[in-house]
Amino acid sequence: MDDSYRKMIEQREAETLSPYAALSVNTRGREHPISPCPIRTDFIRDRDRILHCKSFRRLKHKTQVFLSPVGDHYRTRLTHTLEVAQIARTISRGLRLNEDLTEAIAMGHDLGHTPFGHSGEKVLDDLVPGGFEHNVQSLRVVEKLENDGAGLNLTFEVRDGIINHTSKGSPATLEGVVVSLSDRIAYINHDIDDAVRAGILSEDMLPDTCRRRIGASHGERINNLIVNVLNESSGRPFVRMTDDMWREFNRLRDFLFDNLYHNSRAKSEESKAEGVIRALYYYYIDHIDDLPSDFTRHVPADGIERVAADHIACMTDRYAIDDYNRLFVPKDWM
Repeated sequence: MDDSYRKMIEQREAETLSPYAALSVNTRGREHPISPCPIRTDFIRDRDRILHCKSFRRLKHKTQVFLSPVGDHYRTRLTHTLEVAQIARTISRGLRLNEDLTEAIAMGHDLGHTPFGHSGEKVLDDLVPGGFEHNVQSLRVVEKLENDGAGLNLTFEVRDGIINHTSKGSPATLEGVVVSLSDRIAYINHDIDDAVRAGILSEDMLPDTCRRRIGASHGERINNLIVNVLNESSGRPFVRMTDDMWREFNRLRDFLFDNLYHNSRAKSEESKAEGVIRALYYYYIDHIDDLPSDFTRHVPADGIERVAADHIACMTDRYAIDDYNRLFVPKDWM
């Protein structure tokens, strides 16, 4: 098949992108080499592989902040992912970085997140030997668990961006840095929006200095943060906010930890959710053969505990609750 379309995209990248951008022709490749696609670059291909995988679809039923919220407008892990991708693409476009690589990383960054958000992650981190981190699990999903246990065979740049999207990560590409920063911009702002909708916070409760410097509304904050990143980073070999904006951004983040993430009625059901995760983990440790072969094939290399955590981390909130009820709640005698 004629590959002129892919080559046209690759040529456009070389002619228009920043010298600091990651060009698709310069990818460090895949663990298992494959023939080039005639119409898509490697990064576009990775984005498509993530978009069509089962783990991506499950994000629609995984908690962002509010567990099983009543209402159609609260964020889920899927809508969070889409907001991260939108913010990241806007920043990458403004800095002339590779939007396709940026989007692929953003789409895959939370594939390994547990049911019940960070409360589920915390339980598994406490239980699993060696700990549990959702970014590491996201990489495990795309390398080992997806595609019937074969993985998605993504490029190095996408896998690097996925595992390094947290605050302690150090991405190898500026596109990875953009996603890491966009992840924080997205969740800080949409979590405020959800908390206001739930009546837990109000805009005038936010720190005055944050309201003045970052913005007094959801739209203002996102716009001002993106513009600040673009102005500070344009034409430079880094992606960051100005020092004063970064200081206020972290003050806003600290406010949310004190008033939403760690101390509000929004988290009142978390202890029950943690109990569900804990019970399922101990059950599958003792009944590892109950799991599908996609998981048990990794027992010899990774151990029973890690594979049990794999299975639980792949669950949606409602699947975890249904599985708990199936295993531990008595049924009527028939």
